[in-house]
Amino acid sequence: MMQYIIIAAMIGFVYFFYIKKKPSKVSSTQKDTKTKPQANDMIECSTCQVYSALDECILSSGKYYCSQECVEKAR
Repeated sequence: MMQYIIIAAMIGFVYFFYIKKKPSKVSSTQKDTKTKPQANDMIECSTCQVYSALDECILSSGKYYCSQECVEKAR
C-alpha cells in the first residue's frame, strides 16, 4: 500500500512541477497598452459627457475635452 502512495506522490510532483503550464507573465509593455487609450478609443468629455474619438479630443490638465468651449467652461 505504501508503494502506491509513493508512486502517486511522484506522479503528482512531476505533474505540478514539469507538466502543468505556469501562467505566462505579462510584460510591462502589454500592461501599459491596456491602460492607455488607443487612437480609435472613444473618450468622454469631462464637461459635457459627450463621447468623441481620442484623436479629436483636447487634453488639458489631465482631462479630455471634446472642444475648446468645454475647456474654457471647465476653467
